[in-house]
Amino acid sequence: MPDIATLLRSAVERLRRAGIDDPAGDARRLLSRHVVGALAGMMRDEVSTTVAEQFDRDISRREAREPVSHILGYREFWGRKFVVTRDVLDPRPDTETLIEVALQGAPPHRILDLGTGSGAILATLLAEFPEATGTATDISAAALDVARRNLTVHAPGRWQAVQSDWFAQVSGLFDLIVCNPPYITAAAMADLAPEVAGHEPHVALTPGGDGLDAYRALARTYRDHLAQGGVVLFEIGFDQGESAAELFSPARVDLFRDLNGKARVLRVRP
Repeated sequence: MPDIATLLRSAVERLRRAGIDDPAGDARRLLSRHVVGALAGMMRDEVSTTVAEQFDRDISRREAREPVSHILGYREFWGRKFVVTRDVLDPRPDTETLIEVALQGAPPHRILDLGTGSGAILATLLAEFPEATGTATDISAAALDVARRNLTVHAPGRWQAVQSDWFAQVSGLFDLIVCNPPYITAAAMADLAPEVAGHEPHVALTPGGDGLDAYRALARTYRDHLAQGGVVLFEIGFDQGESAAELFSPARVDLFRDLNGKARVLRVRP
């Protein structure tokens, strides 16, 4: 039977040749899902031929630049696991800045997540605000199916999912509205990593042009759905802070940066 060290060395070298940024980390993550079960109760470093073959298939998929999260079937976000598929954006650490900003405010009673995708943002906020209820919207029925799976696990019984083009099918007022819209510019799409460009829905990545179309549309209508004293949080591109903020004038707009010091979240208060 093959041993773990040999499997890892071979996998790391294959991923390095494929241009993977973190070949060792990715190889360990992919092996761990097989080895943890395979070695339960065993006091040796060998694995079965079946496990080695399964790991080899995973490494082949990663060599082809399929995201690790798609191979594993989940992504960790704010300490929780969320199902991800090709129908939704892969939740990223940058977006956790939005959660941090939301937690600075008063606990909301009703939360609206526009363009929810995987539902990771809303599910996280509902888990952190146990008295709140939420509405998840997305124009994609397939994305809503993924969101339902994640919301059922992390916030059972406190949410509804609505297929909607932004506010089109939304009713009622909300204390907190959150949104991670498509904001990548048309020019920047050419520079995306293969894991993103080839495996995530383009409609959730870019509106084309300067990347600001979603903010323009939402700036015209968000007040109609915001309760008195409510707050809106938008994720933005690192170079869009000033241009996006101008669209919401004369509202009060605050800019928050992520751990890398890059502009990441706009807080809008009418």
